[in-house]
Amino acid sequence: MRIGVDASRSVVRPRTGTENYSYHLIRELLALGRAHDYTLYFNKPPAPDDFAPGRAEHRVIPLPRLWTHVRLSAEMAARPPDVLFVPSHVLPAVHPRRSVATIHDLGYLYWPKAHPLARRWYLHLATLFNARASSRVIADSQTTADDLTRRYRVSQDKIAVIHLGCGPEYRPPSAEAVASIRSRYAVPERYVLAVGTIQPRKNLGRLVEAFLQVRRAVGDAVLVLVGKPGWGAEPVLRQVASSGSAVRILGYVPDRDMPALLGGAEALAFPSLYEGFGLPALEAMACGTPVVCANNSSLPEIVGEAGLLVPPTEVDAMAGALILLLEDPALREEMRRRGLERAAGFTWRRCAESTLDLLESV
Repeated sequence: MRIGVDASRSVVRPRTGTENYSYHLIRELLALGRAHDYTLYFNKPPAPDDFAPGRAEHRVIPLPRLWTHVRLSAEMAARPPDVLFVPSHVLPAVHPRRSVATIHDLGYLYWPKAHPLARRWYLHLATLFNARASSRVIADSQTTADDLTRRYRVSQDKIAVIHLGCGPEYRPPSAEAVASIRSRYAVPERYVLAVGTIQPRKNLGRLVEAFLQVRRAVGDAVLVLVGKPGWGAEPVLRQVASSGSAVRILGYVPDRDMPALLGGAEALAFPSLYEGFGLPALEAMACGTPVVCANNSSLPEIVGEAGLLVPPTEVDAMAGALILLLEDPALREEMRRRGLERAAGFTWRRCAESTLDLLESV
């Protein structure tokens, strides 16, 4: 079988959530070794070490604008694969009858003001098209699957829930690795980490407000934000600027540094208004870091009883959970144990195997 994969998001740098999903899943699909041929479609050349050319045909078909619906559509019309898989984007207008797309979340329907108007309309139309045009749909979580049924009337029989994974590099780091990363980024000994683009959906404004309460109670901890400023970041940046030494922004941190940075934190704070999966929470658990996260969307499904869940709009509850963790070493150790146990069930290999089973069935 010839499997075509839209790999355009996997070459985006720096990679964030959906780009990481595309990158790691494609690499694992190629590593499975089942008797299929792969064609990866790129809008620009991948790095030499990203995807071994011997395991797949690389089709680099650049176009500055409208790549998916013009350039990839033309490729599908001329040389269609047996099945097309689109992991992190929208199906091209012209696509094979057998096509599969991943839909990551429908958060724009629940928190519309967290997105620019044009972005909301694009997400709505792209999601609707993927849901209707695909032979089967992959959802990151049961939450997203239920949203597709409730909001777009997609039959659950059409949806496959396949959880994301976590690579082996995410594991409890050594004391030497933590000391090195703290020195490199000038991070203090006690810090709470938050990971994600600085934008309204990540709810970082309320987190900063909550952490100022934590600071008054605990005294010596610092909130460290990892992520680039995105749309609507200005209010949070102003809050950080007025917080004194309580909050620091590191900006984008390379993937290779994240396990040690996560593993050295007292806790990960993840108060998003909506998540289709919540990869930073999984990666934190895999590194042995306790998680305080929102009790909405997919996060209870992913974190289970391995984290402290709080309403994302209640600042006092968020502050209380962080203070509890920071002041109770026994609780931190219990959350660490639960998190490691929980994270062990999520791997990119398992994600790839389930995805390939679905592509074969299609």
